[in-house]
Amino acid sequence: MLATIAEPVVAGPADVVGVEVTKSRPGVYNFTVTVRHGDAGWKHYADAWQVLGPDGTVLATRGLAHPHKDEQPFTRSLSGVAIGQEIRRVSLRAHDKVHGYGGAMITVELPK
Repeated sequence: MLATIAEPVVAGPADVVGVEVTKSRPGVYNFTVTVRHGDAGWKHYADAWQVLGPDGTVLATRGLAHPHKDEQPFTRSLSGVAIGQEIRRVSLRAHDKVHGYGGAMITVELPK
């Protein structure tokens, strides 16, 4: 018999916990991003993630329209992100309605 103890999830900052990036054509990429956050309902949930250039410039934002309280972590995609060919790596960060940005980020190399 396996026993587990359920611990309450505390909704701190949203964390990016996984990223997959593919190149659709020169300078255009598709992102699949996994976010973990203790969504607590409509007033406190992860509501976006962003692709950032090396200098912190926002290259794309994927809005999230509703809480994912029963789907953690959750994965969402964004296609057709135009990124200058001089950029070799990007970072991804998530946002939540209470803490803003500040959780774990992931930096990835763009495929050639």
